Amino acid sequence: MTTPTESAAGLERLTEAELAAEPVFLMARTASIGSSVANRRLAQLELKVRHYSVLALACADEQLTQRELSQFLVLDPSQIVALLDELEKCGAVERRTDPRDRRSKIIAPTAAGRELYARAKAVMEASTAESLSPLSPAEREELSRLLRKVAF
Repeated sequence: MTTPTESAAGLERLTEAELAAEPVFLMARTASIGSSVANRRLAQLELKVRHYSVLALACADEQLTQRELSQFLVLDPSQIVALLDELEKCGAVERRTDPRDRRSKIIAPTAAGRELYARAKAVMEASTAESLSPLSPAEREELSRLLRKVAF
């Protein structure tokens, strides 16, 4: 049986692999680590990162449609529907008819949803601090700046 120390040593050895220098792999690995930490912490609120993302956008009061959420979060529309179903079931959001296009639905937060978002935002800030702990505050700002440049 492999001990945690042996397993960590094995992973450390892989940091020299060619793959470990590829930006797309590094972004994916970093995202996976960050999501894992955040999901573990958000579990106390019965949320995951994807739920948080939808709730955060709903609470931004931009009157986003399901289609816009799908495009911005780069998720399949069926995934958005499932996330909204879960958030609606717990009373955090509601779907409203879009006055610009009656076939579309706008996602609006409820009062309970805004309260849940405030608690989840604090959890996410703690998760971010944990995930990015190897970086200085200046490095965190630079990382955010670079990621925004790539993402948008």
